[in-house]
Amino acid sequence: MDHNAFSEITPDIVRLAKMSEQADIIDTELFTKYDVKRGLRDLNGKGVLAGLTNISDVRAKKIVDGAEVPAHGRLFYRGYDVKDLVKGFTGDNRFGFEEVAYLLLFDKLPDEKELADFRILLAKYRSLPTSFVRDIIMKAPSSDMMNTLARSVLTLYSYDDRADDVSLPNVLRQCLQLISLFPLLSIYGYQAYCHYHDGKSLYIHQPDPELSTAENILRILRPDSSYTPLEARLLDVALVLHMEHGGGNNSSFTTHVVTSSLTDTYSVIAAAIGSLKGPRHGGANIKVVQMFEEMKQEVKDWADEEEVGNYLKRLLNKEAFDHAGLIYGVGHAIYSKSDPRAEVLKSFVEKLSVEKGLEKEFALYSLVERLAPEIISGQRQMYKGVSINVDFYSGFVYHMLGLPLELYTPIFAIARIAGWSAHRMEELANNGKIIRPAYKPIGGERAYISMLERQ
Repeated sequence: MDHNAFSEITPDIVRLAKMSEQADIIDTELFTKYDVKRGLRDLNGKGVLAGLTNISDVRAKKIVDGAEVPAHGRLFYRGYDVKDLVKGFTGDNRFGFEEVAYLLLFDKLPDEKELADFRILLAKYRSLPTSFVRDIIMKAPSSDMMNTLARSVLTLYSYDDRADDVSLPNVLRQCLQLISLFPLLSIYGYQAYCHYHDGKSLYIHQPDPELSTAENILRILRPDSSYTPLEARLLDVALVLHMEHGGGNNSSFTTHVVTSSLTDTYSVIAAAIGSLKGPRHGGANIKVVQMFEEMKQEVKDWADEEEVGNYLKRLLNKEAFDHAGLIYGVGHAIYSKSDPRAEVLKSFVEKLSVEKGLEKEFALYSLVERLAPEIISGQRQMYKGVSINVDFYSGFVYHMLGLPLELYTPIFAIARIAGWSAHRMEELANNGKIIRPAYKPIGGERAYISMLERQ
């Protein structure tokens, strides 16, 4: 079958899809009638309690006079405020990804020797099986790097003699290998696609065992392997801020669900990648950058509050960008007054914008950050406040670093694999039951109809 025929949607498929849609639509009033929490959230957006975790905590409320009220967001990794963690390793001029990964996995901050040994272990695992790049990554490259990443992860199963062993030592070994290999799998997949589909020169840089994860990402991605210290530091901070966000986010919950079936690590992580790929989860920062690119074309004076505000109103009224009625990068399921990750990023973003000569773009982002919540609150009825989220500035960071859009979500995965690994280990350590929520059937019984009687 040729490529076009394989992808063709025929009139018969369209007709059958309409039948399926009509059969599957459920009256929204029934969700209220049976008290079903759609998306595992109540009408106020509060998540249904589905498990316990000791890995991280997301806080966006405080108790005042016995009632919950919105508060500035805080994010904790194993009890440590992420702002304090970032301040600690950046203040000492260290890269933080490896240090915080150690914390997430082992529930303690490493001392100097433990961190050095851990970095050596990750460097040891940062090597793909013989001919993997040639035989797997170079064949049938996909235009979507998340699909390429998932395929590579699933293929690694075939290279692992203990692939199905779910003992904690073996799973830890697998997780450490995947943490080390995700940058290679993502970037090599992108380079293969650019070579075969866009005719670009193919170069495969080997990682340097002396470098951090952030430094190696820039080293193997860029043709000349060069980068500035500020570029590497900011990418490292972005990785730390993305590596974990509680057990309730979609991909971490997916990790718990699939792990609870006692399947192999590669299947679990591939499922988490599939979850993160979705535009409602990991793809939002791409939309932010694309939205701003159009904004810079549509708005003549980037410093004019009225003109910028009018564009934001057009976004909400589905008159601009993708006509979805959204200002991307603004709003979050949990945070209302502030997203701590966005606050941390902004302080570093301003420095890089100066290094890159993009002060005007940074000023535009800052203006939108101030105006968007006011405009949204004025035009939309909301149950809580709204503020920018981490995607608002992370897309700008990746843009300034010259990262291709195709790698934005894989970079998220390169960070989040540390959190997924911690959640997988936690689920296995507690030896819980298979996660199996209830769905209420709403259809009645039917009498069988013979073929001759069907119309």
